[in-house]
Amino acid sequence: MPKVSTDEFIAAAEFRSALRSFQRLAEHAARRVGLTPQRYLLLLMIRGAADGSASSTVTELSERLQLAQSTVTELVGRAEEAGLVEREPSLTDARVAHLRVTREGERRLSRIVEELSTERDDLQLAFEKIGHPV
Repeated sequence: MPKVSTDEFIAAAEFRSALRSFQRLAEHAARRVGLTPQRYLLLLMIRGAADGSASSTVTELSERLQLAQSTVTELVGRAEEAGLVEREPSLTDARVAHLRVTREGERRLSRIVEELSTERDDLQLAFEKIGHPV
């Protein structure tokens, strides 16, 4: 069994602390603009789609959020009712809907992303400091 050094434990603990601190700040920022933390993450994952399209599907969101598809479907439905997300039917597959953030959702999301800019930079530094994934 490989021995983990004290320095590795310290680096892992510092990173985890920085990550939790960032999550807490993001949760507070979301609530200040009238979003739940889950809704904030949903909007962020849609708007920040890895392919740059600013849209996503329930299946993609389930993977990125690590949530059951039924949970994401329910979350999307509530966000849609709140006017934060809109659906656009796929042109190639009738079973698929592409989700986009509405103007109101974008307004709220932008406020959070701007507010957390410095904290994201700090978290990136904490990640780089450990030198390897934890």
